[in-house]
Amino acid sequence: MTVAVIGASGATGRHVVATALDRGHLVTACVRRPATFAEQERLTEAVWPDTDDTPALARALRGADVVISTLGGAASGPTTVCTDGIRTTVAAMAAAGVTRLIAVSAHGVLETRDRSLYSRAVWAGVADRMRDKETMEPLITASDLAWTIVRPPKLSDGPATGNGRVGTDLPIRVWSSVGRADLAAFLVGEAENSRYVRAYPRITR
Repeated sequence: MTVAVIGASGATGRHVVATALDRGHLVTACVRRPATFAEQERLTEAVWPDTDDTPALARALRGADVVISTLGGAASGPTTVCTDGIRTTVAAMAAAGVTRLIAVSAHGVLETRDRSLYSRAVWAGVADRMRDKETMEPLITASDLAWTIVRPPKLSDGPATGNGRVGTDLPIRVWSSVGRADLAAFLVGEAENSRYVRAYPRITR
């Protein structure tokens, strides 16, 4: 496949790029600055410096079989990166004729925001980023795309374990987390197999 990665230069995006390449796919890494990645066979960088630039992104997405979005906001303070980026992505995909979108959101948004310790803790810690995910998701679900919205708990670093559990109703506890490498493996696997089209899978250790 040809896999286009939005947010490719981020911590999760880099894992997605590496995983897709390891599995033999062609990758278009959409980045804000050129020369973000070392030159590699089967990897193309597409510079997308402005999240409002739909024509530039549409050009980058032409020929892609699937778009994987790993957009994330600033570490602190108000952010609309995910919302703005996905609004442009949905329009660019329509212009480019690409129909499959896999987007990383977060457990604890919209109907999964409840009175659990996990939900209260994550909103106390990164409320601005959660609000951004909450306004991002309806842009995806209102589209005609074959979408998957992945809602992981807290993300961590470290090598892939291959032990991630996936499901639409997995319980998420205050201590729940998943490694970015395992999340990336799931995202690329979902691109390959499309098990969760128009669904909200969760993944945790």
